[in-house]
Amino acid sequence: MQDPIVQFRHISMQFPGVLANDDVCLEIQKGEIFSLVGENGAGKSTLMNVLYGIHTPTGGSLFMKGHEVRHFSPKNAIDLGVGMVHQHFMLVPSFTVAQNIVLSKEPRKAGIFCDKKKIRKQVEDLSREFGLQVDPDAVVSEISVGLQQRVEILKTLYRGAEILILDEPTAVLTPQETNELFDILRKMVRQKGMTVILITHKLGEVIAVSDRVGVMRQGKLISVEETKNVTEHSLAAKMVGRTVLHDPFEKKGEPGKACIRVENLSVLDNRGLPAVKNLSLEVRAGEVVGIAAVEGNGQSELLEAITGMRGIQNGNVYVMDSSILGRTPGQIRAMGLAHVPEDRLATGISKEGTISENLIMGKHRRKEYTFFGIQVKKKSVRSYTKKLFDRFDIRAANLDTPVGSLSGGNMQKVVIAREFSFDTPVLVISQPTRGVDIGAIEFIHQRIMDKRDQGCAILLCSADLDEVFRLSDRIVTLYEGEITGIFQADSITKEEIGYYMTGARREEEKTHG
Repeated sequence: MQDPIVQFRHISMQFPGVLANDDVCLEIQKGEIFSLVGENGAGKSTLMNVLYGIHTPTGGSLFMKGHEVRHFSPKNAIDLGVGMVHQHFMLVPSFTVAQNIVLSKEPRKAGIFCDKKKIRKQVEDLSREFGLQVDPDAVVSEISVGLQQRVEILKTLYRGAEILILDEPTAVLTPQETNELFDILRKMVRQKGMTVILITHKLGEVIAVSDRVGVMRQGKLISVEETKNVTEHSLAAKMVGRTVLHDPFEKKGEPGKACIRVENLSVLDNRGLPAVKNLSLEVRAGEVVGIAAVEGNGQSELLEAITGMRGIQNGNVYVMDSSILGRTPGQIRAMGLAHVPEDRLATGISKEGTISENLIMGKHRRKEYTFFGIQVKKKSVRSYTKKLFDRFDIRAANLDTPVGSLSGGNMQKVVIAREFSFDTPVLVISQPTRGVDIGAIEFIHQRIMDKRDQGCAILLCSADLDEVFRLSDRIVTLYEGEITGIFQADSITKEEIGYYMTGARREEEKTHG
């Protein structure tokens, strides 16, 4: 057997108060797809950041192609043939595809001017060589998320990557785009001898595409196995140290009256262009309506309009039979709506605030927690937030821990705990488990179902189709701001939904209709 292309020998990574990697020994072979899984905070991203040169390990050694790495930096890692595609793409939206791919490595004429003709040819040749078809002249802000991901991969290949690290690569892709990506990765490994390392929470994809899988828990590498010898259930159990259920939820009775009504709604995006076009839907008490759409097709603007975060151009939205027109987000909340926002860091939490301060937000002026809405009743706040802290299994030292220091999963639990505690008849939830580990996903899904079974009307938006199917009673597909279909979740497949998400079914109906 050939020498491994990457060897982690007793790697440890100590941060203040946290041992993120604990004596990790791992070998990765040339020409394999290796998946690394584990809960949030298990240490998998830290280990890959060591490989990519972002962190210098506090203990142990890293070997690449048989040689010890002495200097840790992304530049040195790139020079050694390591490329990394992060979950949140690092592209310049106003640049073309070609400009993004060659950025900082542009071929030049006379050492001064960019050689545009050569740039275009290099990008076309690279695209053809790896089967990653892109238009070199397309502006990045105007192409799909799936194509943007191709641009990120081509960026790393342009810099000579032999080892490609992909962090949550399918988080915003349709089933068709995911299958295309996996086909491309298999060809890169089989035909080019490349090595691919996937960091992912989607265990079905681990089984589908990887040769071997490593499981991390609490900083330790606890298992490395050939993927053919594992199942989703066995992997999940190893990740969290107990059996994790993934069974579908049962329906509980018939839904009641419409608690959200959206009528002929039109909304503009940040550029002043139509994002939601004459859209109508309703969500009834005791049901979850899931929105399935590729990122950038109006779902974010729709939810922002319903919750008062974005102006309405035309149409109306009713919450509990009252129009929200002209009302602030706070006033809409008072009508009976709670909101788990898409971007928890931007609009869901105060990173500088403590867990307790974040949990009391929205109730902080109520008489049971303040004197005359001014002076805080510390004991009452402490008692109330401690109950939420325990009930929602927020993992931190104590209530005084700054939320910004928590893992993504625990930040999300803070938001979920706060919003669910309002006991409103309406919940609008966007990306409830983005970047959240499998144990926390199970917990959050159960809380959502509990709310539904208590009669709450829930509008759910998620980029994870598995999540949409598992939680939804009905599924609404959006494409370019318009509804392309409304389905009972148990009457359609993910592959069929994918077609409606890309507008393909609508175009077929126009052609044949």
